[in-house]
Amino acid sequence: MSMSTYARRFGIVAVSGSVYVGAVYLGIQLYGGERKGQQQALLGGDGNKTTSYVLDPRRTATFQKIAYSYDDEIAKDEFVMGINLMRRALLYFHATGNVLEVGAGTGRNLGYYPSGSVKKITLTDSSDKMLEKAKEKLSGMSTAEKARHEVMVADASQLPYPDNSFDTIVDTFGLCSFDDPTAVLKELQRVCKPDGKILLLEHGRTKAYTGLSSYLDKHAERHAKNWGCVWNRDIDKIVESSGLTLEKLHNFHFGTTYYIVAKPTT
Repeated sequence: MSMSTYARRFGIVAVSGSVYVGAVYLGIQLYGGERKGQQQALLGGDGNKTTSYVLDPRRTATFQKIAYSYDDEIAKDEFVMGINLMRRALLYFHATGNVLEVGAGTGRNLGYYPSGSVKKITLTDSSDKMLEKAKEKLSGMSTAEKARHEVMVADASQLPYPDNSFDTIVDTFGLCSFDDPTAVLKELQRVCKPDGKILLLEHGRTKAYTGLSSYLDKHAERHAKNWGCVWNRDIDKIVESSGLTLEKLHNFHFGTTYYIVAKPTT
């Protein structure tokens, strides 16, 4: 499929996704907000917060809990917002050689890696239950596709690989869930070859719409409790502090979605 065809399809879905996000945002502003019981779970008797799910480092337990329903929960939203097309485009046009994917979860990128330019894909995640779902998906794929995949539990901030091991490293919607996302990006640079690529598809706060970022801030604790995801992180700041060299950066969905092609800084 040509780049122009992808661009047309991507543009149509991105626009419809933006309309969808806008409608959801306005609806939540009018009718949303935390219920008293949900809010009280985060407050002590004196009204001060006693637990922070945003700062809680035990997010893997949440991933273990939601692993079996995760795909069903997010599939519709990802389709409407064009996330599947973003995943496919990012990998189709930029992934090559020996690929490492961190925060692979249930394997939502499976089937999007090009068969010609990508030789091997190693899927890693801190949650073995999430990876069990990825293995289930792989079991239904062709023998050749199974052969070029490897699945293993690994901490993205302390990867069990030597320096300069991979041609491409992929992380899609993982920076919101790592305890130290800057440390993870530095580790990805360590295991990436000097001429390799680091591909990121992320979500975080928007610089263009302060009202939307305020909403993300207001509900960050509840979202982190339910999903293990800190959805109001400053992706620009994280990427900058990691020292990554950016080649492409595109924002979608009112600036909350980040499509990034980068390379390690040598």
